[in-house]
Amino acid sequence: MKLAFAGKGGAGKTTLAAWTADYLARHGHDVWMIDADTALSLGRASGLPRDGLPVPLVERHDLIMQRIGTGMISLTPEVGDLPEALAVDVPIGGPATPGVAPGRKRLLVMGSVAGAGGGCACEANALLKALLAHLVHDRREWVLVDLEAGVEHLGRGTVAAVDGLAVVSEPGLRSLETAADIAWLAHGLGLHRQVLALNRLPLSPQEPCAACAEDDRLPRLPNLPDTPELSGLPAARVGVPALPGLAARMLDNACVTGLPEQALVDRFIARLLEGFGHTSGITD
Repeated sequence: MKLAFAGKGGAGKTTLAAWTADYLARHGHDVWMIDADTALSLGRASGLPRDGLPVPLVERHDLIMQRIGTGMISLTPEVGDLPEALAVDVPIGGPATPGVAPGRKRLLVMGSVAGAGGGCACEANALLKALLAHLVHDRREWVLVDLEAGVEHLGRGTVAAVDGLAVVSEPGLRSLETAADIAWLAHGLGLHRQVLALNRLPLSPQEPCAACAEDDRLPRLPNLPDTPELSGLPAARVGVPALPGLAARMLDNACVTGLPEQALVDRFIARLLEGFGHTSGITD
């Protein structure tokens, strides 16, 4: 399955992409993580040190010239070898599901497709789009793309092969308006399977878990608030909890995986993936 993550800057889409990749790897899936945002923070959010991050593809001028050329550039370059050549392995944030061999997480840092150049035919843009198209169309593993803005920068052909869009928003009007715009543009390109992820909501009170010890508690997802009637907002919605464990480490640790609230994060990701038709086996 191929999923894209988009939303207003600071809404938390990179965190959600990192959580999703880690959840899938701990459940035995191989995952390609594509950082196509100008912030280039997916690797750090996933536990890589700064000196362990790959050079963004948009800055690999030697490779761009080799595959694309100048003047009469090639819009269909050979890119099948690039994912393995350019990716770095990403650590898994916690133990795998019992009885399941963990999958592999690999990161490709592209830089912003939107910001790669002034026009759709620029050399960097052509190579970025060709590589994204290859990963989305031709690879059988999970592919997660962390975008700067909306999916329109991927190109219509690539968008058509994306299985779903996670539109990430905070519960505020400006963030929701941006989310509605992103969702509306994605609909216009044919990407209709969308889930709105409302971020940093209050946690719901925990309730006892009948299948657990008496002192154990079943984490619950936050209640969804009423939202303004904005045309384009996805009807499928999940609430992303505000996590004290994440807030406590923000100044000391860039990694968002392996949190004390891991069970709650897993429950949210399972619900998010269910919105795209993937059943994980975790239930409320």
